[in-house]
Amino acid sequence: MNPTERLSRMKCLDALQLKCIAMALMLCDHAWSTVVPGMNWLTAIGRMAFPIFAFQLVEGFFCTRDRKKYLKRMFLFALISEIPFNLITEGGIFNPFHQNVLFSFCLSLLAMTVLEKAREKGKWVFVLSFVGVAAAGYLLGFVTFVDYFGYGILTVLVFYLFRDRRFGWLGELVCLFYINWEMIGGLVYEFPIGGYTLVLPEQGLAVLALIPIWLYNGKPGPRSKAIQYACYAFYPAHMLALYLLALLLA
Repeated sequence: MNPTERLSRMKCLDALQLKCIAMALMLCDHAWSTVVPGMNWLTAIGRMAFPIFAFQLVEGFFCTRDRKKYLKRMFLFALISEIPFNLITEGGIFNPFHQNVLFSFCLSLLAMTVLEKAREKGKWVFVLSFVGVAAAGYLLGFVTFVDYFGYGILTVLVFYLFRDRRFGWLGELVCLFYINWEMIGGLVYEFPIGGYTLVLPEQGLAVLALIPIWLYNGKPGPRSKAIQYACYAFYPAHMLALYLLALLLA
């Protein structure tokens, strides 16, 4: 077996399997924030969910037959998800200072749409446009208070920029490392090893999401309208279920 065949066999995850992994990781993170707050390992592994969803958003952008419908569907479920999101994050139905992650994805889809139009006008127009769109998306993520703020928009654009490039995996690794370790940071774990201390930011675990992403084989897996809308509905449904469960356990 030559190296190409060996690498091809390692890519064992289709789109649906990858999405199920991301949903399971997201469920762990949200369960920690609602019903089992003492189990910090749940939110630690949950850091990997967002990069997987960001990667799949880019794949969906390039694979969908109708990008306008894709954006409209994302926006519809963003609206549906807002109250469940507010319930598990703030305990109320309204919070103007933190919007759910599907709004982050709506902004990202708009950014990629602009970049695709710029790509048609030549290499340097695209390069300059990418810098401008990335900066604008980053700032807009903070201004609109979407989940993951500007960092989330940048993460999506990383997967967009390096998609199908020869050394794209290296660009993804470097950029995700910088975004999650340096820009976001957050809670830090310290592990004494001999005379040294290993410092590990919790958000840095998001970089491990690249492992299942790199195992993606480019295939959609089982497809149907029911499966498609079930995956969308999982986001608001699981948050509402966790909120109600937390009320019962209180």
